Amino acid sequence: MDVLLTAFDLVFTPYVLLVMLGAALFGLFVGSIPGLTATMATALLIPITFFMDPVPAIAAIVTTVAMAIFAGDIPGCLLRIPGTPASAAYADEAHAMTAKGLAEKALGASLVCAVIGGLIGTLVLATTAPLLAEFAIQFSSFEYFWLACLGLSCAVMISTGSVLKGVVSLLIGLFISTIGIDITAGHPRFTFGSVEMMGGISFIPAMIGMFAVSEVLRYVASNRQKPQVSQQAIGNVFRGLGPVLARYKINLLRGGVIGTAIGILPGAGADIAAWVAYAVSKKFSREPEKFGSGHVEGLVDSGCANNAGLSGAWVPALVFGIPGDSITAIVIGVLYMKGMNPGPTVFLNQPELIYAVFVAFFLANLALLPLGFLAIRLARQVLRMPQRVLMPIILMFCLVGAFAINNTVFGISIMLVLGLLAYLMEENGFPIAPTILGIVLGTMLEDNFMSSMIKADGDLLGFFSRPIALVLGIVTLCIWFLPPIIRALRSTRGRAPQ
Repeated sequence: MDVLLTAFDLVFTPYVLLVMLGAALFGLFVGSIPGLTATMATALLIPITFFMDPVPAIAAIVTTVAMAIFAGDIPGCLLRIPGTPASAAYADEAHAMTAKGLAEKALGASLVCAVIGGLIGTLVLATTAPLLAEFAIQFSSFEYFWLACLGLSCAVMISTGSVLKGVVSLLIGLFISTIGIDITAGHPRFTFGSVEMMGGISFIPAMIGMFAVSEVLRYVASNRQKPQVSQQAIGNVFRGLGPVLARYKINLLRGGVIGTAIGILPGAGADIAAWVAYAVSKKFSREPEKFGSGHVEGLVDSGCANNAGLSGAWVPALVFGIPGDSITAIVIGVLYMKGMNPGPTVFLNQPELIYAVFVAFFLANLALLPLGFLAIRLARQVLRMPQRVLMPIILMFCLVGAFAINNTVFGISIMLVLGLLAYLMEENGFPIAPTILGIVLGTMLEDNFMSSMIKADGDLLGFFSRPIALVLGIVTLCIWFLPPIIRALRSTRGRAPQ
């Protein structure tokens, strides 16, 4: 109880509350601009957090991300252009509601469900993370290796589209993560004599390039006209939401649970959570034929799941030091910078800072209700900006964010090259999320593999020598090999003579 009171004292100070308000407005602005992602908002915020204490720095990131993820729903609803990748799952559904004159209902449902989902995810984070921390103390390099494999595997299996293309995308990311100095032998790899490349490929310029620059290139390469903003009057978005929430209360709970569970998986995150929740909603709906034509049920599940996934992604980040998504990958760097080394020991050494993070999560999600309503009222004016003006502004933000990471032009080069790579991949049907996750988790995967091989003296059975490693290894191998084995058996039975 004393730790919780100390956490409240750390958060409820005029300075921290003012920082959170500024971060909220920044997150709403970035999220509502098509092409700017919550990840990019976090990356752009990092240079500012250099000058802050741990609590306001983390509170600023938490607030920015919560606001940006919801704000991405606004252009998705009004323009059919998702502001963030997490909003892409239901942008068509929301825009179809707008076409039917239900923009108020769509935006209101997205806002309230985002708040509820965020609170569900935060509750799970606050109650399970300390328990998982006690369990995580028993983890060694063997367990971390299997955990990283499991996260990468789940990201590929859950991602939409061809599994083969998802695997190829993941391998591209893992290859990029090997560029630089070999962590075991100290030998430079794939650097082509460049001193700057010896430091490896920084994942923040990589993510900015692959998410934002690729969107700019897509706009330049196409001659599509900017969709017109809906001219409907948007007044009280909460009108008529009571019956909707009462009817779909099971969907709210299901979306929150799905979002949190997928968020906890290393490498998954809110983007995948929203897609999975939307698919599950359609699967179990009593009216599946209405999906795609402007049905609010899909918004309830996926809108709740994407904000719940944000909180869930912090569980592996805080407990294991493994990023749950691209945003927490950046956060882990901030935690190290502030002396809050993520892992089970942080719950023992600095519990008041961890509980301050939980309090900031609750406060940010509650503040989303009034501030999100304000953003909806103002967004229609901002979104009237022509794309020929908007895209250069997006590119400018990209350049600033990539340069600010290490204050070098090399970061901009990484951003541009990987932005072009992402554009070519997406144009040919290859998802970019596995590539990003491969870059983020590749170094950790290699580091723990090499450490484990040294400990086991080259014996691969050493990866199954500990109880937790054995369980994680079996689960991971089942995910890898069971689906093709089942398909092969079914194919054999189908060819068997009758």
